[in-house]
Amino acid sequence: MQSQQYVQQRRKFAAAFLAFIFILAAVDTAEAGKKEKPEKKVKKSDCGEWQWSVCVPTSGDCGLGTREGTRTGAECKQTMKTQRCKIPCNWKKQFGAECKYQFQAWGECDLNTALKTRTGSLKRALHNADCQKTVTISKPCGKLTKPKPQAESKKKKKEGKKQEKMLD
Repeated sequence: MQSQQYVQQRRKFAAAFLAFIFILAAVDTAEAGKKEKPEKKVKKSDCGEWQWSVCVPTSGDCGLGTREGTRTGAECKQTMKTQRCKIPCNWKKQFGAECKYQFQAWGECDLNTALKTRTGSLKRALHNADCQKTVTISKPCGKLTKPKPQAESKKKKKEGKKQEKMLD
């Protein structure tokens, strides 16, 4: 009986071993069947970097538009192309539509010039635009508001009307 058990164990071991060898052979064959991808050839180009013009809006002075790019080179297939672009409508056009500035708070009103000013430092320039590092803007001072004497008379009228209603 023990010899029969021993023979059965050897058969199971042999079957497992053969299955293991078969699996290894199958995996090795699958890997051998895969073709190795040749490395991509690096193209050496005589083409220069793209130089982009400013964004020109399709309509108005902001919104969607286009810009043209050019590059030089003897063997360039493409030396000009057009790209879509967008000029944000909330940017200060006064300093260039492609330059964004971070502004300080408005300064005090200069009584001699009746203007108040503030400065802005360059925050971002779109597509390598040529922007000033700092800019200064001015605007007229708002009207100096003095308390109107009519306001007091309106309050008195309202209070008088309230008292009349209470008496009624």
